[in-house]
Amino acid sequence: MAFIDGITYIFSFSGLNICTFLNIVCSPKANVWCGLMHNRVIGPFFFTEKTVSLVVYLDMLENFIFPQLEELQPHVFLQQDGAPPHWGTIMHSSLNDHFIGRWIGRGGPIPWPPKSPDIMPLDVFLWRFVKDRRRVLNIDDLKARITTAIASVDADMLADT
Repeated sequence: MAFIDGITYIFSFSGLNICTFLNIVCSPKANVWCGLMHNRVIGPFFFTEKTVSLVVYLDMLENFIFPQLEELQPHVFLQQDGAPPHWGTIMHSSLNDHFIGRWIGRGGPIPWPPKSPDIMPLDVFLWRFVKDRRRVLNIDDLKARITTAIASVDADMLADT
């Protein structure tokens, strides 16, 4: 038996039969950011880094998200959960500069309501909608499926979230 590039080869020497089995050891993974507004999805933004640190996340916000939000709806509120990259002194400073009194999250001007999963439409709507039950074989396929699913979300769907 040999395992090469995700494929298991099983050799039978008695009859010289060779069988191959596709072995998916671990599914491809992608760190992706999306935002929901009342009538649109912002993103997806795919991180190239395997781990999203505070600095990586802040760079994405300042270069990809903030400019779009300021153009689309300059007085929008930003909501984020308490994941480690979402808080810290430099994050709070940046959020306070861009969303003066208008951000919801850990240590923010509007505290995160305790035990409130209903305020996370990304979790209760978008990611459930995006998930596909079929296995993906590589990261490019995964990113393409995420992008296609998000592109199909329309304003009527968001109105129900």
